[in-house]
Amino acid sequence: MRRAIFLDRDGVLIKIKKVNNKPYSVDEITKIKILKETQKTLKKLKEKFLLIMVTNQPNVSRGLVSKSMVNKINLYIKNQLNLDDIYCCFHDDHHKCKCRKPKAGMLIDAKKKWKIDLKKSFMVGDRKKDMLAGAKVNCHNLFIDYNYDEVKPRKNLCFYIKSIKDVIKYAHE
Repeated sequence: MRRAIFLDRDGVLIKIKKVNNKPYSVDEITKIKILKETQKTLKKLKEKFLLIMVTNQPNVSRGLVSKSMVNKINLYIKNQLNLDDIYCCFHDDHHKCKCRKPKAGMLIDAKKKWKIDLKKSFMVGDRKKDMLAGAKVNCHNLFIDYNYDEVKPRKNLCFYIKSIKDVIKYAHE
């Protein structure tokens, strides 16, 4: 079985925009800013892990951005960062789908496709929903705390880290 690093998109791989200390997704390719140290860190992690982006993009179902634009953004990020795969949920909470974090559908689908040992894998995110999804499948959870104005995950659910480069400290043999 293989190991993976599951990475949230906005705030983990790319810079988000903050309005009133709340995070918002990028809606155009021209607005993408890959976070400092991300490329270097992921290159090192790729030596031992699959790199898989798992992202909620409810603005598609809300009519705020097109599905094709989100797919273009995701593909651009995948190519820039040499990711192995992308899983994207376009639903909103009211759809009650199996894929939208905090549910673990995207991680479970990746496990089946890539034959991943989830107990030896990591979920890296910047929101409580990311940590809950990882916890549901027994991943090690790493929470990048940007101090958003929202409820944070309990400390027993994850390790708090400062940036993506801190993932290397936890993702050892």
